[in-house]
Amino acid sequence: MATIISSREFRDRQGYYFGLIEKGERIILRRKGVSYKLTPLKDDSLMTEEEFYAKIDRSLQQAKEGKTTTLRKEDIAAFLETL
Repeated sequence: MATIISSREFRDRQGYYFGLIEKGERIILRRKGVSYKLTPLKDDSLMTEEEFYAKIDRSLQQAKEGKTTTLRKEDIAAFLETL
């Protein structure tokens, strides 16, 4: 469940809401009938379109060269925990 707040509420208590977001809380900001999801950015989410496609091309090349990792079904959960 998310906490829905107004832009005024967010302005008045930004520090409080940023703290909640950092703890993993979902915060939705409503302004003039439009909703915005407030989430922390990760470094890899800031790439340009060109960087994104270059990363895909590098990954495809690695796959062609056999530079991949194969996981058994029972190892998938442990792998996902490392991400």
